[in-house]
Amino acid sequence: METLSENACFGGVQGVYRHAAITTGCDMTFGLFLPAEARLHPVPLLWYLSGLTCTHENAMTKAHMQEHAAKHGLAVVFPDTSPRGEGVADDAAFDLGQGAGFYVNATQEPWAEHYQMWDYICEELPRVLMANFALEEDRQAITGHSMGGHGALTLAMRLPERFASVSAFSPIANPTASDWGRKQFSAYLGTDESLWAAHDATLLMRETGLRSELLIDQGSKDQFLDLLRPEALAEAMAARRQPGVFRMQAGYDHSYFFIASFMADHVAFHAQALSQ
Repeated sequence: METLSENACFGGVQGVYRHAAITTGCDMTFGLFLPAEARLHPVPLLWYLSGLTCTHENAMTKAHMQEHAAKHGLAVVFPDTSPRGEGVADDAAFDLGQGAGFYVNATQEPWAEHYQMWDYICEELPRVLMANFALEEDRQAITGHSMGGHGALTLAMRLPERFASVSAFSPIANPTASDWGRKQFSAYLGTDESLWAAHDATLLMRETGLRSELLIDQGSKDQFLDLLRPEALAEAMAARRQPGVFRMQAGYDHSYFFIASFMADHVAFHAQALSQ
């Protein structure tokens, strides 16, 4: 693993690191904030999964997570959203290919060789983190935005023992019924739609529900509401009597201004769940 940068930040360290990933067959970069407490003992870990077109850097520099995480003694990891580099398949569209991994394991060409983001996030990156940093493996939580909100919700529902809590900002809530989902799942997973259901938070909510604590924030002025389909997930939560909080925030859009406005709430929510 290569250290690209380390900067003092709210008493802790904001680092950026690169490693050769086996799952994706390319170098992967991630950011990691470690609070001051990590100098003395392992600390809980909060995952932040980013959205379409993002790298590890977007949330690291725009979400204002470090100040809040430092107050609660939490580490935060910022993975990349896809494999990258020369020889990695890509597409001219912003919502397919590099920057748009959708947190799935691709089975179709030309994507299958590198686009194994589910395994990278679930298996390989956790091993790298636990082996190299002072983190508590049994105290983890997860959040994300848009495509990353989709990833956070589906990981939490399919790995019910791993995360104490899950939250999301404007998640792609029902991708099998949206152009932000159908297009990508067709490309990455093929045309058999029965294989898509494992990556749809609304369908998973209807089928299994969620054991973790749950918080979702959605902006009422989000320019992508038709693609996100928050009403489908809200209806599935109600039908299942799923405990959780789903807030429609008046006047907010899809931007990082929205995320930063409510990040303190989300970090405090995860800190509470991780303290139990």
